[in-house]
Amino acid sequence: MGVDYDSSYPQSNVGTGMTAMKTRFNTRLGAIEGIRDEDIHMFHGIRFGAATAGNLRFQAAQPSGGWTGTFDASTAGNRSLQPVPTGNELFAILSRRDVASETYDEDCLFLNIYTPASAGKRPVMVWIHGGGFSTGSGSEHYGDVLAGQGDVVVVTINYRVGLLGFMDMSAYGDQYQGSASNGISDQILALEWVRDNIGDYGGDAGNVTIFGCSAGGSSVNCLLAAPAADGLYHKAISHSGTSPTTPPADVAPLLAKQLKVATQDLPAKLASMQGPQIFQAQQTLGARVGACIDGTVVTRTRPEAFAQSKSAGIPYFAGSNRDEGSAFSMLMPDDPNRGNDVFGPVATAAARRVIEDEDPRDYLATLQQQYPNDDPRTLYGYILTDSFRRAAIKNVEAATTAGVGGWLYRFDVPSNAMDGKLGAAHGAEMSFTFNSYASKEGLGLVMHDREDPEIQALAQAWSQTLINFARSGNPNGGGLPQWPAYNETERQSLVLDLPSYIVGAELDVQNRTRWGDL
Repeated sequence: MGVDYDSSYPQSNVGTGMTAMKTRFNTRLGAIEGIRDEDIHMFHGIRFGAATAGNLRFQAAQPSGGWTGTFDASTAGNRSLQPVPTGNELFAILSRRDVASETYDEDCLFLNIYTPASAGKRPVMVWIHGGGFSTGSGSEHYGDVLAGQGDVVVVTINYRVGLLGFMDMSAYGDQYQGSASNGISDQILALEWVRDNIGDYGGDAGNVTIFGCSAGGSSVNCLLAAPAADGLYHKAISHSGTSPTTPPADVAPLLAKQLKVATQDLPAKLASMQGPQIFQAQQTLGARVGACIDGTVVTRTRPEAFAQSKSAGIPYFAGSNRDEGSAFSMLMPDDPNRGNDVFGPVATAAARRVIEDEDPRDYLATLQQQYPNDDPRTLYGYILTDSFRRAAIKNVEAATTAGVGGWLYRFDVPSNAMDGKLGAAHGAEMSFTFNSYASKEGLGLVMHDREDPEIQALAQAWSQTLINFARSGNPNGGGLPQWPAYNETERQSLVLDLPSYIVGAELDVQNRTRWGDL
């Protein structure tokens, strides 16, 4: 397909912050006009799924078609309905988000593309955002640096979050089967769009890597467990992602009670409501939903998922951050009346996620024995850190057992945010993954000093490691220590630090003791 440029349209404060021009691609879906920033072409807000509203709510989204005329892809599409930040929140500030320009709607199935050119067959990296399955969007990170650095095509996607994306309505009829994983179905629909259309943007549909952080990392693990996603991706990276291990939460009856309707009348009630009304009901209910084995979309256990990844030849790597729980525990209120029970029911629920729905009492007791002088808030942070670390280890172990190849890492570089109180917090490595330090103005969560040459060098090396993995399935050669594939004898991890290093089983021996894995 051809590429046309129109230098009469300057626009600043996008991508790397240089003056940007219009760019036009002719694709099979129609002509599309985006933004060219230096050598990178950026197309925002491309629809991949039809709107889901009214009677179509809580059902699998349908693919969208093409468009007439020239599609203006200069601005992001709607984010899924979610809490709107004021702009004063720490992470909104660190991400340099222009909150006033963001739009929110249940019609949110849009993606963004960053590509060096329309010609060629480049590796494709599809980013799945995090946010606890209740917030976030594909527009929170720019992929321009990765695209230019690695000569790859970067795609960032939206999906439905909250109850609209993850509430189980399967009891109400066949049309709702898989509704507990509609957000995952949205991701599969986006991958189908990539398969069918990414060639028009210079991408190779036969070499697609999925990667994500937090709920995005969990989504990667869900896609491994989803048969409908088979063949749509060829490599997988999970940053701080847990795994689907339990059936869906039974939230629908609670919502019916809150809305004061009979349980059997809930679908009709929800169809009659406006999207924002459903979102407000969700916020009032306070129920959390997310990754699960729903039996229709996500069906495989962890061993089954990685056995399938072996037959499909899908290499995998995963990891976590040293202080995952710090940002979350700081949000917990002090309650001296609770004593040293690690916040009671809240911690018990979190502990169940660590040991994957088994009885958490032994785990909690061992945690308190190992850290007798730490307060409940700190212990709660350790529990959350454990939930991400154990999942990463278990998944890499499963990849190793299946024979597909797995690599394990831990990110240890402490953040400068909040005077260093967060440590190597949840999400702190994302600016390294996207090499945000090579872009003075680009979007993305940055929790370290942009001007520190050691930080810049590590970001360059780590992002190149991901690019190499996307290109060949081997993460080595990016400038970090030689990173061996994981095995259950030496249990080697790459520790990202200043400097980075390789360490064996001793890194996690204390953790594995309290998890009951020794």
